[in-house]
Amino acid sequence: MSSPEAEEFDYLVIGGGTAGGVVAARLSEDPEVTVGILEWGPDDRGEDRARYLRRWAEMVESEYDLDYRSVPQERGNSRIRQTRTRLLGGCSTTNTMISWRPLRADLDEWVAAGATGWDADGFQPYFGRLQVPIHPVAVADRNPLLSDMVAAAAAALELPVQERWNDGRTDADARGSGFFELGYEPETNVRGSTSIAYLHPILNTRANLHLITDARVTRVVLDGSRAVGVEYRDANGVTRVARATREIVLSAGAIDTPRLLLLSGIGPRAVLEAADVAVVHELPGVGENLQDHAEGLVVWESVRRPAATSASGWDAGAMLRIDDDGPERPDVMMHFPVEPVVDHPRALGVAFPENIVSIAPNVAKPHSRGTVRIASADPDDPPVIDYRYFTDADGHDERMLVAGVRAARRVAEQEPFRSWIIREVFPGPEVQSDEELSRVEREIHQTVYHVSGTCRIGAADDELAVVDPRLRVRGIEGLRIADASVFPTLSSVNPVITVLMVGEKAADLIREDAA
Repeated sequence: MSSPEAEEFDYLVIGGGTAGGVVAARLSEDPEVTVGILEWGPDDRGEDRARYLRRWAEMVESEYDLDYRSVPQERGNSRIRQTRTRLLGGCSTTNTMISWRPLRADLDEWVAAGATGWDADGFQPYFGRLQVPIHPVAVADRNPLLSDMVAAAAAALELPVQERWNDGRTDADARGSGFFELGYEPETNVRGSTSIAYLHPILNTRANLHLITDARVTRVVLDGSRAVGVEYRDANGVTRVARATREIVLSAGAIDTPRLLLLSGIGPRAVLEAADVAVVHELPGVGENLQDHAEGLVVWESVRRPAATSASGWDAGAMLRIDDDGPERPDVMMHFPVEPVVDHPRALGVAFPENIVSIAPNVAKPHSRGTVRIASADPDDPPVIDYRYFTDADGHDERMLVAGVRAARRVAEQEPFRSWIIREVFPGPEVQSDEELSRVEREIHQTVYHVSGTCRIGAADDELAVVDPRLRVRGIEGLRIADASVFPTLSSVNPVITVLMVGEKAADLIREDAA
């Protein structure tokens, strides 16, 4: 339904994206409550680029992309463009929907960080409740190049070939090479975005669910220590207020959720005062603990151009462990793209031949921590993002980046992938030492768009925890967060499914507390 005259609801969900759409859909299953979704962007119905998985790249840097940038990085790439999607369905309308449930070892780490109740036995079952269709890449979508890369990686790195990733075996042995499982319908290539899977079927059928699009929320409204509503700008730029009689759920993502809290005067005192924002509620952890998967790149000239066959173009890869004495989770994740993305080395003057193939290894469990802040009280000023890539004191992230590049080179020496290759183009065969590999790869590395952790779950005695294990913002009644910002640590695998599961669990927690 469109917005009602009286903008007051039992529940307000801020952001109709990956987690927010799930929360709104589940809460509105109760016909006795009203639920309002405030989405910054437009409705995605009718936007074919957001509907089909193969068209994901057309959504990046489109009119829906907030296209955020970082401050200069002391040890990483300063030219990264961080895609965040301003559209119903959020980033689930833009990503490649590589679908893993969170690994047991990652959730053990969450519990150790104070996320009581988020253990694997309690949280992993939410995977089975997801409405998103999750399937192995269909045989018809399996690109011959990727098939050869999977076989070569399995042989070169002594990895099992995985046909299914989500059946529990990666909890026991977090290694493998294979085609991924994806959130899509293989017969039609329709993606499993939150909007398509959860919202489209109900938006015109549930009288208690109200979608307000083109609604940019700029401030949480407090009455004492209770959140009672939000201010937002409508499609005409008019400032309006929407109120919640029960709860407000922030699901604006790991950049815009902390940004919204800071604009509302909720956050670290020093950050708020530097931005000339009155301190309403001091909460030191807001915007801290940022984590992302930093991805390296190895490129070869190929004997021929790969066929276009694919589900998304990023349908296969490998996970491997470098430190065998650690938890059962990967240290390096590899993505095997059909179409290499070489924008960053090209910007530095690297010339590429017409036919190229590549492997993109990323740091699966980053130790580096960054921040999201605001520069002023003006919502139109961009967020101040500092990834702080490769700044961890023990050098873990740099070591894993180099190990990933060396592993990719080993894959290239192995048939049947070897028959595709003429020569290494980047970083080039002359780059051999750990120091040189690190310098070159850090200069051109890319984000995997997995920014997380900026409003993390933690125990009551954890000063930097923003939400408690029930996702309630500390010190503020009636306000919760449900998105990737609540991750205590970033999942070692692509996190979209974990975000969806956070939405499912958040709805359960809200209903339990209301009972």
